Amino acid sequence: MMLDKAKVAVIGGGTGLSVLLRGLKTFPVDISAIITVADDGGSSGRLREELNIPPPGDIRNVLVALSEVEPLFEELLQHRFEKGNGLSGHSLGNLLIAGMSSVMGDFSRGVQEMSRVLNVKGRVIPVSNQHLTLHARFIDGSSCAGESKIPLVGKRIDRVFLDPANPVPSPEAVHALEEANLILLGPGSLYTSIIPNLLVPGIREALMNASAKKVYICNVMTQPGETEEYSVGDHIQAIHDHLQANVVDSVIMNTQEIPFSYRERYYSEGAEPVAIDRERLDELAIQTIDDELLSFDNDLLRHNAIKLSQRLLSLM
Repeated sequence: MMLDKAKVAVIGGGTGLSVLLRGLKTFPVDISAIITVADDGGSSGRLREELNIPPPGDIRNVLVALSEVEPLFEELLQHRFEKGNGLSGHSLGNLLIAGMSSVMGDFSRGVQEMSRVLNVKGRVIPVSNQHLTLHARFIDGSSCAGESKIPLVGKRIDRVFLDPANPVPSPEAVHALEEANLILLGPGSLYTSIIPNLLVPGIREALMNASAKKVYICNVMTQPGETEEYSVGDHIQAIHDHLQANVVDSVIMNTQEIPFSYRERYYSEGAEPVAIDRERLDELAIQTIDDELLSFDNDLLRHNAIKLSQRLLSLM
């Protein structure tokens, strides 16, 4: 008798999530990736405005990460045109998703069909079939609209919220959370990749009611314009404040020493290692999982996708 695969639901968007998924797909698990649709920058922003569809950029990165295609085809999907009237700046993968959405008459169905074409391992689920605008209110009382613009303001964020405030959640996303054996939040930009998903009505409730362990994957470095001087506890507190509920059970965080050259490079950009505040995490009743999780990708620090996946799956 064949046993059902363990079901893992991952919530987020951006590069960090794609790195994790490349590792996770090498294990015998059933993956559901629930992806933000609040991006408004670059090619995604243009297609969103011109075609009135959710932005495809984060979806594209996750489709590529979970696909089982030749590396050259991956490169083709990520290719960005540098010339051409109207084409310049667009990613070919974004155009294909937009085209498939048009053929199918629906963005979510377009993503499903692209998943089939790309032999994707798991499901890639837009958190909503509507395109959403992310707003931020800063602690000085000022505000800003637009996911790509928020980090550029350079002020400490008090709260983020969606317009429309009550978008319809993807039924597939809600179902994935209800059925999951493990729910992962991140890694990725706290206020612009992770929290926007949690603000969609129905997602919050599904997350709160889910019986699965909910694990926050903490970023290795703080992010300028979003989480300067944030500790691990600050990240989790922001999630709980936005949900008005304590949903995170565990946090996995890096304890590996960061080489001096990388520290210097990130310091020059206003980023620093995320401080681990164990007493605060104890107060929040968060289980802590420590490990040496770094991978060095040219000048960038990434999570070691395989090692991170192994640690996460051992929690089930």
